[in-house]
Amino acid sequence: MEILLVGAALCVAFYNGANDNFKGLATVWGSNTLNYRSALTLATLATLAGCVASWLLADALIQQFSGRGLVPDTIVNTPQFALGVAAGAAFTVFLATCLGFPISTTHALIGALVGAGLGQVNGEIHFDKLAQSFLLPLLISPLIAASLGVVAYKILRARSAAQDCACVVPAPPLIIARANAASLDEFSLPNIVIAENSACENVSVRSRWSISRALDKLHIASALSICFARGLNDTPKLAALLLTARFFQHSYSVAVVGGVMALGGILAARKVAETMSHRITRLDASQGLAANLITAMLVIFASKFGMPVSTTHVSVGSIAGVGASARTLDWQALRNVTLSWVATLPLAALVAWGTAQLV
Repeated sequence: MEILLVGAALCVAFYNGANDNFKGLATVWGSNTLNYRSALTLATLATLAGCVASWLLADALIQQFSGRGLVPDTIVNTPQFALGVAAGAAFTVFLATCLGFPISTTHALIGALVGAGLGQVNGEIHFDKLAQSFLLPLLISPLIAASLGVVAYKILRARSAAQDCACVVPAPPLIIARANAASLDEFSLPNIVIAENSACENVSVRSRWSISRALDKLHIASALSICFARGLNDTPKLAALLLTARFFQHSYSVAVVGGVMALGGILAARKVAETMSHRITRLDASQGLAANLITAMLVIFASKFGMPVSTTHVSVGSIAGVGASARTLDWQALRNVTLSWVATLPLAALVAWGTAQLV
């Protein structure tokens, strides 16, 4: 039973990596800032860094996704329950990854927790805990992300894309007379001008740089912060399954989950990457930067306070909010992704319930 549990938990970790690892870099590849191979390499490294950080920062999520509080403790401590959870989540994320749908592993785990709990003898679910601690953050987070995406796009429109040159030009000197002295002091403060390239070429400048190139670098940095936050938020949820099997201690569970997640992303991330990067919407570097910063901020905030939000829901919400404001959103693709979210919880619950009944 414990060997089956470890195998199912590692399957969840593998397909979690395949479905989730690349999501932070989706806007980077979609805006042609980096090619797929470079984006995937950076996404994998940032995810691994988040996995390491989760060992220190996200104990609350390990406790939450062990099932404690959602089902009675007598059920939580059984390998049969954990096997049902792992099987339900693994099958759901595997199917979505094969179809190219970016779903939430968090959502699949919650459905599997419910199904496995109901599948036990005298199974019982604390639905008040389910609604307050699990479903409410999952439902609200994409709406908040989309709203912030709309606001961010309106702020970005304040600067014209043609104004790509930022240069430092000398300003008229300030002359200050010293008290009780005949000499005068002169100070020249730098003056930063943002204009078109042609305007910067017609004046004497001390230094100049391209705003678009600076935004590209910030865009990549923001994408890496999402992958880091994703590793931080998801690793404890999957490590909880391995801890139930009692095969590994806490630190070893985190290390194993992190390694398998990285491998899943490297080998099987392409289909979901295509959906996130090219089908939902097309964003330029500045729009992608705004969407990524919103996603990273919300996910890190949720991890700190033990709220099980979905990086997928938040990321798609922020991308959709920016894309809708820019009128580049593919509503058909968004509808298909949303329907896959709706199906995630009941499918995972059904598979977990069936596994529990079979065991």
